[in-house]
Amino acid sequence: MLILVVNAGSSSLKYQLIDMDDEKVIAKGNCDRIGIDGHISHKTHDGRTLNEDCSFPTHTEAFEKLVDTLLNSDASVIKSMSEISAVGHRIVQGAEIFSETTLVTDEVIDKIDELAELAPVHNHAHALALRACKKVFDPSVPQAVVFDTAFHQTMPPKAYMYGIPYEDYEKYHVRKYGFHGTSHRFVSMALAEAMGKDLKDLKVVSCHLGNGSSITAIENGKSIDTSMGFTPLDGIIMGTRCGAIDASAVTYLEKKLNMNPDEMSNYLNKQCGFLGVSHVSSDNREIYAAIHEGDEKAQLTADMLRYEIKKFIGSYTAVMNGLDAVIFTGGIGENSWEVRDGVCTNVDYLGIKIDHELNKTVRGTLTKISTPDSKVEVWVIPTNEELLIARDTLALISK
Repeated sequence: MLILVVNAGSSSLKYQLIDMDDEKVIAKGNCDRIGIDGHISHKTHDGRTLNEDCSFPTHTEAFEKLVDTLLNSDASVIKSMSEISAVGHRIVQGAEIFSETTLVTDEVIDKIDELAELAPVHNHAHALALRACKKVFDPSVPQAVVFDTAFHQTMPPKAYMYGIPYEDYEKYHVRKYGFHGTSHRFVSMALAEAMGKDLKDLKVVSCHLGNGSSITAIENGKSIDTSMGFTPLDGIIMGTRCGAIDASAVTYLEKKLNMNPDEMSNYLNKQCGFLGVSHVSSDNREIYAAIHEGDEKAQLTADMLRYEIKKFIGSYTAVMNGLDAVIFTGGIGENSWEVRDGVCTNVDYLGIKIDHELNKTVRGTLTKISTPDSKVEVWVIPTNEELLIARDTLALISK
């Protein structure tokens, strides 16, 4: 059975075609620059590639090109659209409305679009892609939506509420939602399998570290707290996002920089973080390259990141009254030994000990990097959100 997994952004449409019989990726690619000009990059499991400039006025044209590429190009992988049994979509914000994978209907699409105010960069784009997909695919092909926020719906009110008047939560839905839920769910299940234990018996801190990063406390297989909040801006310092900041500092900067709220939001999301502190780059690899050249602001940026991750691990250990394992995943978590080393050094009080030499060799492979005498296991686990979306879609349509 083939399932197409779609991850739509405001100007992009990433996809993977997965054979669920062996969970092999048959083809994957990205239609980007939608609404600007257009380009598709596509790669098959047997190494064929396609890179082509296109005209993508909307997501509909991007979907049409995607289908044509799968069917008719030199890098085609299917002979008929009937070979695709279902489509699974990643959706960033489901708020309190969607707590599980859901079949797509017009009403569901409308509701996702209505939530765009809570995720303006993502949800409207998701709705556009869903409508475009419905135009391209036969109505008999089931489509499912998998929500980043769904995994965090198990957080208790004491974790997701803010200290604001309760009616602001009731009227405007201002609360912590959390993100990267699909990734945290995937790697925590992979951890339990690797450890040979039931996830319900584990207390885990999952660190999804990339250009956007979040840390989640997982107890008994459920998210009980997470670092991202009302939006993905909250939590630790990220590529271009500032992370947690005193709200009064925001209003102070608005006045000093003569910005309106939208301009300030753009500033905090796109001009801060690694980029703002280091003045070098938003890319962690370039930060460490600058450190090796003696750049002090780059060193400060790296120190801040490792310090903040360590703080969350410690606080979540306290909340769970124990810790069995720490997971590192995402582009930085899977590939930056320096970040992992800095986080896992001088945390003897938690019983964390890693094999520093082994850690230096690990790049994107499932590996336990803690020592045999470490009381807490530390794992590098590559995330695979697309595969989990495909699994969720398969499980839903199988019902």
